[in-house]
Order: sequence, then structure tokens, then C-alpha cells
Amino acid sequence: MNRIVIFSGTTEGRMLAQTLSENGIHCIVFVATEYGESVMPEMDGVTVHKGRMDLEKMQKFIAQSEVAAVVDATHPFATAVSENIRESLKNTEIPYIRLQRETSDIALNKDTIQENHSDVILCSDTTECADFLNFTDGNILLTTGSKDLATYSQKEALKDRLFVRVLPGLESISLCEQNGICGKQIIAMQGPFSLEMNRALIRQFHIRYLVTKESGRTGGFLEKIKAAGAEGITACVIGNPEKQNSGDSFAQVCRKISEITGKTIKNHIFLIGIGMGNAQTLTMEAAEKIREADYIFGAKRLLRTTKNEQAVRYPYYLAADIVPELDRLSGCGVKVVILFSGDTGFYSGCGKLYETLKGRSDSSVRIYPGISSVSYFAALTGYSYQDAAVLSIHGHGVETEWIGNLTETIRFSKKTFLLMSGKEDVQKLGRLLQKYHLQNCKVLAGFQLSYPQEKVLALTPEACEHVEETGLYICLILNPDAEKKAVTCGMRDEEFLRDKVPMTKEEIRALSICKLHLQEDSVCYDIGSGTGSIAIEIAKRSGQIQVYAIEKKPLALELIQKNIEKFALPNIQVIAGEAPDCLKTEERSEHPTHAFIGGSSGRLKEILDVLYKKIMQ
Repeated sequence: MNRIVIFSGTTEGRMLAQTLSENGIHCIVFVATEYGESVMPEMDGVTVHKGRMDLEKMQKFIAQSEVAAVVDATHPFATAVSENIRESLKNTEIPYIRLQRETSDIALNKDTIQENHSDVILCSDTTECADFLNFTDGNILLTTGSKDLATYSQKEALKDRLFVRVLPGLESISLCEQNGICGKQIIAMQGPFSLEMNRALIRQFHIRYLVTKESGRTGGFLEKIKAAGAEGITACVIGNPEKQNSGDSFAQVCRKISEITGKTIKNHIFLIGIGMGNAQTLTMEAAEKIREADYIFGAKRLLRTTKNEQAVRYPYYLAADIVPELDRLSGCGVKVVILFSGDTGFYSGCGKLYETLKGRSDSSVRIYPGISSVSYFAALTGYSYQDAAVLSIHGHGVETEWIGNLTETIRFSKKTFLLMSGKEDVQKLGRLLQKYHLQNCKVLAGFQLSYPQEKVLALTPEACEHVEETGLYICLILNPDAEKKAVTCGMRDEEFLRDKVPMTKEEIRALSICKLHLQEDSVCYDIGSGTGSIAIEIAKRSGQIQVYAIEKKPLALELIQKNIEKFALPNIQVIAGEAPDCLKTEERSEHPTHAFIGGSSGRLKEILDVLYKKIMQ
């Protein structure tokens, strides 16, 4: 069986072995030291060999083994080892793949140095760095490992100033002792090291110079540069000797191996709810996935909240934009994060995108929830939400599609949490509460939750109309006069304004509505509406039912409108005209699912013909 051979000496080598194992691709991993072996977890299909290999040993292994490809994942500064690997493959047809660490020079450009207040000295190699340090004073934190200690230990004056951070393995400690470095000068720790840890060590040992290789993202390079800048010390950077050489990124290596083996290396897609926007409200698990991501998708506002300077970012949140990019990344073994505001399961676009992505054979997909604005606002105001209604008008488009359900919910609920967009929605809410007899409600408006501008406004419906501050809002509507909803139909005739207009009697009205077998999302035509009693009682069954009251007589039309205002029902629209003529030309009305014909003026057959055509459409 042909296997992939990995010469590993970096985090990337271990990550590649894990990725291949997860995708059923067998590999042999060579590590130089006992420590290198200890950090390699047991993995299916992965064999680990410990020990340094010279050119002769490499050539012998290659000649005696069935090898599909060789991946050089050694440290960028281990140039001699890389040369031996390339030489061992001469006169063979085995592909050589160089996994190049991302050694971004982000901290070496002028703007970033100034941003981090960094004093940076660039050195071409270890010798040049040691020569520079010989002419300085103060303690030195050496973070370049144990292999180059001999260069820094040649002069006693320089050696006595060293504090060396090395791996906690016997080989590293032995090399320190061989070069006369011992006791408190040795800091044996395994990374990665955070900015805070680097700063703590600088302060603990009164460091004046920090020495680092340009070791890239996984080597903690940026954290060291930032720590030096924050503590006001000088960073000595030894440039990457492979910087000008060609090599492949992790994704490119995975794709090449996929092509060689014929096995797809899966991407990992994480759909993450980031809460309100403040990074501190992220779950720890979500924050970790964002830090590790190779690619991040999301709206611009969400991208600004994430801390991952190495990831490729796309300001996309629609499947139509995201899917083509995922297709392009197929087989790369990358980690992709797609961001959503709030919680992934609460009025979120996450569910729809998950349905689109879950069937992909080239990716695994997992959802990580966030803290919803309702949960956050409930805690902020001290009101629970397990006994509250929760609705959203954020991005819900046409007002007629949600206004009936919203006003009904507020009318029958003591507490209603309402997700919305900007100040315009708050103003609109104030107008609706006043128009539909809900002016006794109290509104708590949460503004820019989790951001520095966060505040809670206590408003009357009238005051809502005067909210002018631009930003994101959520409202809690408190209704002290919440009604109890009737569970049966049967309004009394005396409740309606009638005058001399004919009206369907109470018993007939109740029986007719029951026989209609209406559903919550029904669209009902009340033809020959008269006083509107049928339309009124149907509309009161559910705010999600849309009713069209169709009437030709002016007095009846006036009464219908008065009854609508009396019962505060926004889910009734009045159409003035004679059926079926007005139904043929009326463009505002939705196609009906139900109809009640209270008066036809002798044109019943024509009306039915039009209704059937609309239903069939």
C-alpha cells in the first residue's frame, strides 16, 4: 500500500497527519526527537518513527518502501534537513511537497510596527543576531529553541544575560547544559504562548531584548512582537530563510494529496452564532473555532468583531455567494467559519444555510449556538422570557404580512419580546400601539446591546415615535391590560356597529365560520361583507389570517371601516366594488384559500368562477 510520508517538525506537520487520519489516508510520520513523538497523539492509519535521519537513511527508506508522496513539514529554519529530503527523492518519480509555514511579515511592515509601538531589529541569521546583541546591555529572552544556543554562548558576557525558552524535553535541557546555561536561565515550556504570557515573562525576568525567528502564525510570532511593543523592549527578528522559496500552503498540500490518493480531504464548516456583536459574549468554543479558522464568511459588521488576522475573510452571508467559494475550496482540508448574529436557532439565516450545506460530501458541517439578544435583554431588564411571547419584524418586509400577528400577540400577552432593525421599527411600533388601542403598554427598548453605547430606554407608545438614535434595537412590550383570548367563535350581534345595513346573525355566523375550517395562515374573502361581522370575527380568530372584506355599498363600507377600528384589527383589508368585477382588477389582494359569500347580487356563478380560477392559480 502506497502511503504518504511526512517529515514533521512543526505544528503543521502534526495537523496534516491528523487531517489525513480523519480522511482515511495512511501516512508515516518522521519526528527527530522524543518530545516530537510525545506530542503526536495516537491516530488511525498513522505510524510514527522517532530519530534523526541523514541522507543515507532517507534514501534507504525511500528505496525499500511504497511511497505515494513525501511531504516536507520540517521547520522553515531546518534548511539542511529539507535539502536532504529533496536529494533523497532524486531519480525517483515520488512527488516532493513542501508544506510552507505561514510566516507572514505582518509585524515587519512599517504600519504594524508603529501600531504595536515595536522597536524591531531584522537579522539575516543567528550569527548576525548574536553579533548585534554583543554590543547591547540588558537581559535577553531567547525564544528560538535550543539548537542555536552555541552561537549565543561563545562569549560569557552574552551567555550570562540569556534567558532561554525551550521545549520541556531531555534533549533541549541537555543542550542548554552543554552550552553552560542552567538553573533560572532555562524556561522549559510548551507553547503556544499568548500575548499575556509573553508579557509576563518579559516583566518577570526584566527582559530588554526578545529574540525570535520569523516563525509565523503557529509559532506565535505576532504575539511575541506585540508583547515586545507593549513592554517597550526591542525585538530581534531572524528572517525566514525560505521566504523567497516556493512552497505550498496547508490547503494546497491537502489538495495535492487528495489528487494523488483519489480520496477527498474534507473541509470543516462551522456555522457560528456570535451573539450581539461584542466578542466577550462569544462562547469559548465559538471563539476557539474563529481563532483556528482559515476562512471566515459573514456580514461586514460581524467580521469586524472577530480576532483572526490570518484568516481569509469574505463579506458574504447568502448561500448564493458562499457556496461557489466552498466549491473552490473543495478537497483543501480547511476550516471554514460562517458567522451569524445572535443565536443560530433563533430567527437566524443559519438554518436555511445548514439545509443547503449538510449534504455536501466534501465537508463536515456543525453549528455552534450564540447568545440571543432576547436572552441577553431579558437578563439586562430582569424579566424572564419563558412565559413571554417572542416575535421578530427584523427584515420581514411587507407590513401587512406581520402586523396582524404582532398586534394580536401584544394584545393577549403580558410580555412580548420583539426583534427589530433600526429606529424606524421603534417608531413604527409606537404608531401601531396607539392606532390599535394598545396605548397603555410600556416599552423597554434595548439599544446597541453589548456595545459600549448600550442602554435601556423606558418609553410610552407616543415616545417611541420620537426615537432618533441610529443603531440596533430590541423591544420588550409590557401590557398591563393583556386580554384572555376566546377559544370559541360566537360574538354577540350587539358588539357590532350596524345602523341599517344587513348583518349575518350570530348563530349563522358562528356556524358558517366553523364550517370554513380556517387555518392560521388562511386568506379569506368575505364577499358582500355588509357590516363586516364575518370578516371581523374571522380576523379575531388569528392575527395571521388575512381577510378581504368586499362590499359595493358606501354606507356598508363606512360601517366596515368603523368596526375594524373598533376591534383594532389590522389584518382586514377593505375592497370597494362589486364582485366579481372588482376581484378581476384588484391587484392588492392575495389569492384566497377560503371564501364566505354573504351577498352576490344574483351573480353567484360568476363569483364562483373567478374564485376557482384564483384558487387554482
